[in-house]
Amino acid sequence: MRNRFVLVADLFAIAVAAIGAFVLRFDWYFLSHRPEFSSFIGSALLIKPAVFYVFGLYRRYWRYISIQDVNTLVLANAAALVAMALFVTVAVPVHLFNVIEFSRAVVVLDGILTFLLVAGIRLSVRVIGESRSRDRRLGDERRTSRPKRILVVGAGDAGAMVVREMQRNPQLEMEPVGFLDDDPAKVGKRIYDISVLGNIKSLAHFIPIAKPDEIVIAMPTASGATVRWIVDTCQSLKLPSRTMPGVFELLDGKVNVSRLRHVEITDLLRRRQVESGVDTNNYLTDRTVLVTGAGGSIGSELCRQVAHARPARLVMLGHGENSLHEAHRQLIEAFPGVPVTIVIADIRDRRRIEQVFARYTPHVVLHAAAHKHVHLMEENPEEAISNNVVGTQNIVEAALLSNTERLVAISTDKAVSPAGIMGASKRLAGMVVRDAARRSGRAFVVVRFGNVLGSRGSVVPAFKRQIEQGGPVTLTHPDMKRFFMTISEAVHLVLKAGGMGKGGELFVLNMGEPVRIVSLAEDLIRLSGFTLDQIPIVWSGLRPGEKLEEALWERDAFIEPTANADILKVTEHESQSGDLQDAVRALEQAANQGDRLKTEALLCELIATFTPSLGASGVSQNAYRRN
Repeated sequence: MRNRFVLVADLFAIAVAAIGAFVLRFDWYFLSHRPEFSSFIGSALLIKPAVFYVFGLYRRYWRYISIQDVNTLVLANAAALVAMALFVTVAVPVHLFNVIEFSRAVVVLDGILTFLLVAGIRLSVRVIGESRSRDRRLGDERRTSRPKRILVVGAGDAGAMVVREMQRNPQLEMEPVGFLDDDPAKVGKRIYDISVLGNIKSLAHFIPIAKPDEIVIAMPTASGATVRWIVDTCQSLKLPSRTMPGVFELLDGKVNVSRLRHVEITDLLRRRQVESGVDTNNYLTDRTVLVTGAGGSIGSELCRQVAHARPARLVMLGHGENSLHEAHRQLIEAFPGVPVTIVIADIRDRRRIEQVFARYTPHVVLHAAAHKHVHLMEENPEEAISNNVVGTQNIVEAALLSNTERLVAISTDKAVSPAGIMGASKRLAGMVVRDAARRSGRAFVVVRFGNVLGSRGSVVPAFKRQIEQGGPVTLTHPDMKRFFMTISEAVHLVLKAGGMGKGGELFVLNMGEPVRIVSLAEDLIRLSGFTLDQIPIVWSGLRPGEKLEEALWERDAFIEPTANADILKVTEHESQSGDLQDAVRALEQAANQGDRLKTEALLCELIATFTPSLGASGVSQNAYRRN
């Protein structure tokens, strides 16, 4: 219905409400005994549509009336009631109603009846529209194949919105047949006319009852263990399953059928959302934020979540133009209102970095640029030192010169008792950041965490490629374990930790229990629709610089909780004495000369727990320390 027809219906409703108010107050005798009636109904027909127009009631598409629309209806009718009351108050003394006293009950009853009638008109628009859509859908179903029967696991906001979209869009060819939810208050109830059949653990019981063709997991906040159980149950029942992305991936709040995807390894390992109750991301709002390594996996996710906080400007700094271009394209599509600047620069170029900082004077710096592959840095130690250590020092010194208020540097669990050049370089980079915080009193902090799932060059994409090629999947050792977290979760917590820092802290993310790499590979094989017999696993052996297991802090570290249960404050003993900047310059000189032995010897002096890889140099750690 067009809104002009809604206006005509409103005029009729306003007249009926006025008549009803007089009938309820004076019975039908008012027609001959209440001279004020004709003046009241005439003024109501003029005043109320004008108020409704001011509140935008004739600029809405009532086919999709929502709770927000109902709230507007309530406010508009309340304003109309007040307007009528004021008009009556003014009109009675000047004898516009030809009475000495006007019944206040009539005004109140008229307001209530008007709201009920105009709300009913708009609700009927939606009911009629949906009825027609349902009729069209039934007609389409008769002409086409049967739609998929969908059992939705999760009857919260996400599940309800997904079901609503299935009902509104018959072209999706998806028919919801029931919900499962662990909230006992919902079991037995109906949501959008679809029954909540039972709890999630009864999934197998309701399969023969609901006869679904597919399971949809609509629980963005569910833990990985819950998702894993549902997926395993579906696989045992030979039912396909799809899921909504995790809560940290849904920053834009868009929950719809188009976001459904096949279950991925990230869903099996994600954690249940934990909130600190304190908003620590407000340090990003209306500030200039610079992200280094912005084209990388972590850097681009940092940009996405920073953009969600609405900074005054986001500066994306990186060295690879192609990755930056793609990250920038995706960002402006998702957040068109955020000013974004692309800077192509190498963090090892001190003069260029100082120019960038002087031009944009960032309030906040998120430092994610780094070389991260252990075996490659064992073969190219000069690059690890120049990029991870010297590059970090360039960023820190430029931040100090430009009066940057806050700097958050990304670190890794490989910096704990490092067994290779990469881990040692990241440990030293963290020391550089914390030393600058102590010297300047600025809120410069380091955030350490383990592996992130799906990052560029990580094991998950490599395993997927091998599975797509028919196998085998290559692993280094059957006992290797690593800490894992999804990129979106890790970045969410990094930004939280960045807001907690006062200066010089080392924050470590609570990564949960380490995961066996072989278990990860087996999960990926099963999620890809294969068995372990079809895709074999072979062993290649540990590479130089790798460890069987990583740790999140040194053995003698002091651990303190923070306001967020997933973020810990860690204090570790640092053996470095003297001027760290002088030590870094000496290390840089040794690396530039290609002197690996001297480079590793200097790292041993700076990091007490560093153990050089024998596969790289063949020289023992004790020999370094004796020299």
